[in-house]
Amino acid sequence: MNSTTITTLQFDQLKDEIATYTISELGTQAIKTLEPSKNKKQIEAWLGEVTEAKNILKISSSVPIHGLKGIDQILRGLHKGLPLRPDSLTQLKDFLECLEKMKRFMKDKQEAAPRITSYVYSLFDLHELFDEIHRCIRNGRVDDYASKALLSIRKQITILEERIKARVEQMLKSSKYSSYLQEAIVSLRHGRYTLPIKVEYKKKIKGSILDASSSGSTLYIEPDEIAAIQDDLDTLKLQEEWEVEGILQRLTGLVEANEREIRIAVDTMVRYDVIFAKAKYSEVVVGISPIMNEHHTFRLIEARHPMLGQSAVPLNITLGDTYDALVITGPNTGGKTVTIKTVGLLTMMAQSGLHIPAQEGTEIAIFDDILVDIGDGQSIEQSLSTFSSRIKNIIHILSETTPRTLVLLDELGSGTDPAEGMGLAASILEELYNKGATLLATTHYNEIKDFASEHEGFENGSMAFDLQTLKPTYQLLIGKGGESQAFAIALRLGMHPKLIERAHRITYEESKSYQADTNFDQHILERQLAMHTKPVYKQKHKAKGHHPSPKVTFKQGDNVKIKALNEYGIVYQPANDRGDVIVFVKGEKRVINQKRLSLYIKAEDLYPEDYDMDIIFETKENRKIRKEMTKHHVEGLTIEHEND
Repeated sequence: MNSTTITTLQFDQLKDEIATYTISELGTQAIKTLEPSKNKKQIEAWLGEVTEAKNILKISSSVPIHGLKGIDQILRGLHKGLPLRPDSLTQLKDFLECLEKMKRFMKDKQEAAPRITSYVYSLFDLHELFDEIHRCIRNGRVDDYASKALLSIRKQITILEERIKARVEQMLKSSKYSSYLQEAIVSLRHGRYTLPIKVEYKKKIKGSILDASSSGSTLYIEPDEIAAIQDDLDTLKLQEEWEVEGILQRLTGLVEANEREIRIAVDTMVRYDVIFAKAKYSEVVVGISPIMNEHHTFRLIEARHPMLGQSAVPLNITLGDTYDALVITGPNTGGKTVTIKTVGLLTMMAQSGLHIPAQEGTEIAIFDDILVDIGDGQSIEQSLSTFSSRIKNIIHILSETTPRTLVLLDELGSGTDPAEGMGLAASILEELYNKGATLLATTHYNEIKDFASEHEGFENGSMAFDLQTLKPTYQLLIGKGGESQAFAIALRLGMHPKLIERAHRITYEESKSYQADTNFDQHILERQLAMHTKPVYKQKHKAKGHHPSPKVTFKQGDNVKIKALNEYGIVYQPANDRGDVIVFVKGEKRVINQKRLSLYIKAEDLYPEDYDMDIIFETKENRKIRKEMTKHHVEGLTIEHEND
């Protein structure tokens, strides 16, 4: 799967969530590198592992998975001529002990999980290595009994240390030295026993000065009479170090000899860690193992987006039986985007061996690739508009699509002229279908709804809307194209039915009756039509149905519609000889050819006679200045206009 799909469908975020259920760092890494497979047998094997792991968790939630801390580093340090240190050997011993626990744990779980319990049989018998490390390493150091030589050396060291301590104690208590001592204590300096002697008596003590206090008032002197014993002790300690290093080297050799077996054990433990992390996540999202197929058929039953939790409205959808392309129309914020994201993410999850939040009987198709266009995909580096960026992505999708591709398109054709956008959307949908893709698309174009109903292999869908609460229910309805619900909302909020019926005829070129809500006062409703009861106004509209429309001449103050942009503005300056009209739109003046304009409301229907148009077109500051200038001349006072 390409990186755009993984990011857009939030698959990385999902893996991060699952990784929190792992025990080991290696398990975490394995989850984060999880990728969908195209192999049906592999996918079904992965899903079966998770199902069996859930069965085990029902029996016992305490699975002896080792954290593997330091094990990877230990293995990387082998065959470099350096012996493993006691702490590393202790970590390895703990891991080997955990392997035996895992073998015992899985032994009585064969009925509940025949597949994954068999993985322990791949573990080699490493009890000899465990026993030897356990015998030689105790409490983080090489034990005295690791070898006879080490035991003998350490006994001799103990004897000499006791002899030195006894002799030094005698010297401290002796009246011969008491007056020379700064303190009656024995001090170790550089691993050798010394007496703290006052600096003025340094010549009274025969021995070697090994150190001095920071003030210089105390010298630490090793008496000659214990120096010989100390030399013997140093020799023994050197022998001890050689013997310890020899034992560590021998143990390291044993580890290196069993490296392959240890690596297999690590891989097995990581595998268990990943499987049980998947199982724990499945329990959290109430997941099931879907039926997998290779004939591009979806059958989602009560499916939910895993990151929306149990509160998400379940999705029921069938795709691939009688149609391969579903076009979802309807209002924005109604759940269209979440719907196609859910289909895409659940597909990636299933192909990665993850249970999905749905009901039993849910069926998922296996695809070679999932291509998506959701969001604008814009980047600063590309410096492209939203529309251009999305078209660039669509071109890539068209190039890469095969009969084994799932394509998800959100608000196809948006961001440009509605007529051209609709045509472009229809053309793209048709081409993707002809290339054999399984296709889900969302759009707000009603014409696409007609396109889908007229073309074989396409089906309409819509998101349900509660007309009582005026809120979307986020429920997908198959076989019915959606509407924006603008008419229903307007009627619910108190707009006169005649206005809505007229709007319906303009939009859909068909008649439909609308009934007013009885909660609204009829008189208030009728007032909405009062402005439109002029006989002349009605006659003009009646004439439109039978005669060509006369050429419209716009004058200042007319409310006009800019057809291509579906925006409204006020005429500032009538057409010139080229037919260009200056229109005041959203606080700025634009030059637009009169052919692109249609009269919406005449100026005389909007403003009373002698209405000051400067209120619309001039700034408050300019109107104030003009008022001052009409009263008297003010030196340097001018009115600044934007370039017309």
